[in-house]
Amino acid sequence: MMSHLYTALVAWKRAGSGAAAVLAFALMLPAPQAILGKEAPPKVSEEGLELKTDTKQRLVYLRPGANFTPYTRVALLDCYIEFSKSWLRDYNNSVRDPSAKISQKDLDRAKTDLSAQFKKIFSDELTQGGYQVTDQGGPDVLVLRPALINIAVSAPDLMTPGRSMTFAESSGQMTLYLELWDGNTILARVLDTQGDSGIYGERKTSVSNQAAADRILRAWAAELRKKLELAKGKSTAP
Repeated sequence: MMSHLYTALVAWKRAGSGAAAVLAFALMLPAPQAILGKEAPPKVSEEGLELKTDTKQRLVYLRPGANFTPYTRVALLDCYIEFSKSWLRDYNNSVRDPSAKISQKDLDRAKTDLSAQFKKIFSDELTQGGYQVTDQGGPDVLVLRPALINIAVSAPDLMTPGRSMTFAESSGQMTLYLELWDGNTILARVLDTQGDSGIYGERKTSVSNQAAADRILRAWAAELRKKLELAKGKSTAP
């Protein structure tokens, strides 16, 4: 399963390299077991990255000797968004009212909104860490190429007139795939799955779903900022 995921990511990355190759970067979400499967991830990636963290929830690869001290600016590429196809199929099969089914238009709107929110939250957090967010390349620019894949929402709120209230324990889950690049050299790769830990029987709406997604994105962004600060020898607040 892990090899299938890597094949898909490599294909996606190559397809999107084009003019962005100078900045190169990449990807969120079923359960961690579904992503990682039973096959052990390689200790060394095809690019020469070494496996540093291997849990049911997270994989972290790092280039030996990678030095993050020279970077004062960050180029954050648009976040690729992909919803779980099995989740979409199962959800649409579970509702009888055609107006309550999730359409391609609904998905496109959700992808645009989530990608924009990702960029806003990560830009805000990295700016707090002293980085200037830029769309230019350079020797002091660390390029981030993110994606959120296999996204599943427990109770999507399409705000359909007359739609009944939906209650669920969690808003859903998603997986972050993120690569850090220096020009044409990949420095690190992170794959991490997170779910929303909500209150059992809580009503789920578009507002609560967005709030749950924001909490996960903020936690990822804050952790990235702290890791970069530690790599540069800075102390970080708890």
